[in-house]
Amino acid sequence: MKVVTFGEIMLRLATPGYKRFNQTDEFTATFGGGEGNVAVSLANYGISVSFITRLPENDIAQSCVQQLRGLGVDTSDIVYGGDRMGIYFLETGAVSRASKVVYDRAHSAISEIESGMIDWDIVFDGANWFHWTGITPAISQSAADVCLEAIKAANKRGITVSTDINYRKNLWKYGKTAGEVMPDLVAGCDVVLGNEEDAAMALDIHPEGVDVTGGHVEAEAYLSVSQKIMAKFPRVKKVITTLRGSHSANHNSWAGVLYDGETLYKSPSYEITHIVDRVGGGDSFMGGLIYGLLTCKDDLQSALNFAVAASCLKHTVYGDYNRVTVAEVEKLMSGDASGRVSR
Repeated sequence: MKVVTFGEIMLRLATPGYKRFNQTDEFTATFGGGEGNVAVSLANYGISVSFITRLPENDIAQSCVQQLRGLGVDTSDIVYGGDRMGIYFLETGAVSRASKVVYDRAHSAISEIESGMIDWDIVFDGANWFHWTGITPAISQSAADVCLEAIKAANKRGITVSTDINYRKNLWKYGKTAGEVMPDLVAGCDVVLGNEEDAAMALDIHPEGVDVTGGHVEAEAYLSVSQKIMAKFPRVKKVITTLRGSHSANHNSWAGVLYDGETLYKSPSYEITHIVDRVGGGDSFMGGLIYGLLTCKDDLQSALNFAVAASCLKHTVYGDYNRVTVAEVEKLMSGDASGRVSR
C-alpha cells in the first residue's frame, strides 16, 4: 500500500502556553499543514506514504523536510523553487476564549506552483491512494490547477482519491470563490470528508436541521448532506463528517459518521475535557480513516471508530502532527481511557 498526499506545509509559530499575541515575546517553532499532517499519521501507522509539495531552497525548508523524513514520510518527490515557506501564527484559546490563527503565506513557494512542475507518472508509481484538501486550491489559481491535474492523473490510474473539503474563508483571496473551484475537484473524488459549513460554502449543499452552536449535534442531521453530495457527485462512494460539540476551548465532544449510500455508521462519542492542542484534529481523523479503510477492508464501522479514536488522542498531543501508534489507538478503542502509566 502506498498513499500520496499533496499540499502546503508551513512554519508554525505558536505563543507559549495560553499567552496572547500581544503579551508574548517568544514563539515555539514547529511545522504543519493539512496533507503533511495526514502523511505523518499514516507513517506512524506503518503505511508507506509520500508527501508532495513545493518548497524554497533554504535552511528552514530543509529543516522541515528533515523532520518529515525522520517521521517516516517519503519526501523524495518534493519540488523546489520560489522564495519562501508559508507561516502561520497560533494563539491557543482557553475556556470561553477561542484560539486564533494569523496567516502569513502570500507568495509562498507552493502558491506559485505551475502545471507540469510535478511528474505525476513518477509520483503515482505504485500508489493506490491520493489525498488532498480544500486548503490547496484556496491558495492560488495555479495551486488549484495543479490539484486538478493530480486528481485527473490519479483517476486515470484507478487510484482512490480522498479529500477533506476544509473550507477556510480567510484563504480564498485570489478572485474565485470555493463554490466556483471546488465542485470540479470533488467530482474526481471517491471519499469526501466535510462538515455542514464545508458543504454549504464549497459545494452549495445545505444540510437540514443542524445547529452547531448548541454544543451538541445529532448524527442523523448529516444524512441529508451526505445524500446530496452523492447525488451531485456520482463518483463519491463514502461521505464522512466529524461531529464536534464545543463546550469550551478546552472541552469538546468528538465523534463521527460515515455514509456509504446505504448505511449511516455512527462512532462512539468521546468527551475530551483537557485539550492540549486541537489544531490538526481533522487531519488526524483523515489519517486514521485512510488507514482504517485500507486495513479494515469492508468493515466500515471499525474504520470509522479507528479514525475517531485516533483524532481523540491527537487532542492530547502538542503540534500539528498526531504522534500516536496503532496500539495506542486500539487501546482507546477497546475502552481503556484511564491514562494510567504504561510500564
